[in-house]
Amino acid sequence: MKILLLGHKGMLGSDLMTRLSADHQVIGMDKEEIDIVSPHECQNAISETAPDIVINAAAYTNVDDCETDREGCFAVNAEAVKNIAEACRNMKIWIIHFSTDYVFDGTAREPYHEDAPCNPINVYGESKLAGERYLQNLSDNYTLIRTSWLYGLNGKNFVRAILEKAEAKNYIDVTMAKTNAKADGPSTLSVVDDQIGSPTYTKDLAAATALLIDKNARGIFHVTNRGSCTWHQFAVKILQEAGFDKIVVEPIKSSDLKRPAMRPAYGILSTQKFIHTTGKATQPWQLALQNYLESCKMHN
Repeated sequence: MKILLLGHKGMLGSDLMTRLSADHQVIGMDKEEIDIVSPHECQNAISETAPDIVINAAAYTNVDDCETDREGCFAVNAEAVKNIAEACRNMKIWIIHFSTDYVFDGTAREPYHEDAPCNPINVYGESKLAGERYLQNLSDNYTLIRTSWLYGLNGKNFVRAILEKAEAKNYIDVTMAKTNAKADGPSTLSVVDDQIGSPTYTKDLAAATALLIDKNARGIFHVTNRGSCTWHQFAVKILQEAGFDKIVVEPIKSSDLKRPAMRPAYGILSTQKFIHTTGKATQPWQLALQNYLESCKMHN
């Protein structure tokens, strides 16, 4: 099929481009080629390419910045989805769009199913939910994929941030050793331990998207890597796998960080519908992390 992939240079988009190009004709567009906030540019791009599928992998993802840039956040995460849906409607084009566990409030104590009530607690979640509603109201030919805690090779993410901090602390410790300076103790990182979710490797999400395309699946699907952990547990595993065994990860509360945006305490998504539809399950997050770190070594 012919696929128009919006946001193809991003963290998820780049993995979608690689995975889908093996079986489909994929046309990639990013902000250099199209302003998805412009209805006119969306209409022109979709009319000129005449794709079978439009995949929207573009998003405003800085959760804290969304609190002070509500207009910009909603423009990309909501109004742009409206533009895409309206441009696809008359041509009856299949739309694949990505959303987030942040459309939920995090008060659940069991994994969220696709039909669970949405109640976002920050501007980012509100904007993503608004985008979902535009999609559902304007199209009857869509696949909406909610996911969580994304990381990948091409973009800023939690895994990379933890590794960069660990490398910096490791360098400081080595410098101290060479100059015979005394450190106050083992190097430490502080990471929140009161938010739980499912870390998801964008390469695995791209593969799952390809499976849903193969199955001609429509509707809402939750897709994450299997299993769950807190950010603190995730950080500990990252450091163990990367060989930074001497760095101590201190658990802290979300309130200690005083970040602008609230985060859901619980963001685990049920992937049973995806498994039932495709006959496949994603790999555990621990194995996905190992795959990612191996890929990082190859790219470096």
